[in-house]
Amino acid sequence: MAFAPQQAILELGDTFYDPVQPASFPKTVLRYRNDRAAASVGLDRLSDAEWLAHFGRFAPLTDSLTQPLALRYHGHQFRVYNPEIGDGRGFLFAQMKDIKGRLLDLGTKGSGQTPWSRFGDGRLTLKGGVREILATEMLEALGVETSKTFSLIETGEELHRTDEPSPTRSSVLVRLSHGHIRIGTFQRLAYAQDGEAMAKLVAYVLRRYYGEEAGEDGPQRLLAHVAARTARLAAQYMAAGFVHGVLNSDNINVTGESFDYGPWRFAPTWEPGFTAAYFDQSGLYAFGRQPEAIYWDAMQLAVSLRTLVTEEPLIEALQTFPEAYPREAAKALVWRLGLEPRGFEEDRALIEALEPALVASQVSLDRFFFDAFGGKLPKSYDAPFEGLRAQLALYRPRKRREHDYWSARPCSMLIDEVEAIWSRIAEADDWAPLYAKVAAIRRMGEALA
Repeated sequence: MAFAPQQAILELGDTFYDPVQPASFPKTVLRYRNDRAAASVGLDRLSDAEWLAHFGRFAPLTDSLTQPLALRYHGHQFRVYNPEIGDGRGFLFAQMKDIKGRLLDLGTKGSGQTPWSRFGDGRLTLKGGVREILATEMLEALGVETSKTFSLIETGEELHRTDEPSPTRSSVLVRLSHGHIRIGTFQRLAYAQDGEAMAKLVAYVLRRYYGEEAGEDGPQRLLAHVAARTARLAAQYMAAGFVHGVLNSDNINVTGESFDYGPWRFAPTWEPGFTAAYFDQSGLYAFGRQPEAIYWDAMQLAVSLRTLVTEEPLIEALQTFPEAYPREAAKALVWRLGLEPRGFEEDRALIEALEPALVASQVSLDRFFFDAFGGKLPKSYDAPFEGLRAQLALYRPRKRREHDYWSARPCSMLIDEVEAIWSRIAEADDWAPLYAKVAAIRRMGEALA
């Protein structure tokens, strides 16, 4: 497709963002370009030199934004409200429409300091960029609505961090995302009691991301949309066995798309208490608590929208989340099992047999979903799986196991492999394992799709 540039964010006005200058890096070495994602927005024909100019030195894309914008927002971080955050090491670089006609953003991570950097250096470690590639590729293959890692460029600086060996290598990452408006964007306006700006933001999100005009009931319709989309996201995380790690309200996108990957992990087994972040000592964002955490964030959007409307319609709209989540969870798990849905009640019975078997057996999740795809469990799955086996027998496969992926072994993304891929880069500048892993993940995605 042809590149279709946009400048929609400018409709909101300069109270929503700060124009910033990108950092000037000592060098720009292209490490990863996502031509599959680039093709969806008409940028796949850029030469490597043009790619580096746009995504390493941030020369503006034709007819899109003329200057990067650091977006303003607040948020609850581990349930503590913080009014002093915003885009501290990233900015909105460009907007465009994709092949489906959706408005998308190109946003950065590690592109330099902004007015919201506080005491940070505005940089991203190369390891952090590699981890985000692996997270987004794996989630996309597993059917999760996620941002796409669009570009990773090594920048030649030595960074010092307290949570990994230092000095370490630096990078700048560009992600392709379905918007960067967060629940925390609304919280900032509620904090300021700025009803006029809140109404403008509601209208912008409804029009640009949901194809609707605001009207008097705009706030509650927006909340219902966000509640439904975030319920879907929570369900997809669970079916993928994924733990985001930092589900703060500034990390929840109002389009329900996952983004911003820090201490993420994939759970080895179905262990509800499994956590990703070493600093999540209370288990607030543990694997099994993610639906609760995301629902709590949606509640903060409801609280913010009280700037515009009374409580009653917002309570009704918020109820969309607990109504949608069980359906989305059944849908996501049936999809990962490679089955044709039979209806909500039937699919719920399947899930009610699935989860206890996974908890009791502590079988590898990747191994189980590989073996069970299409509905036939090998005989090695014994006692805890008998009830599930009976449920699976009622289903038809949605796809045959004809792809050559099924002749090998399951594709996993556990922490030991992530560290091994990074070690090859750190110790020998060997990028082959990363590129091979991305190819393997995409092969799995083809088999599951």
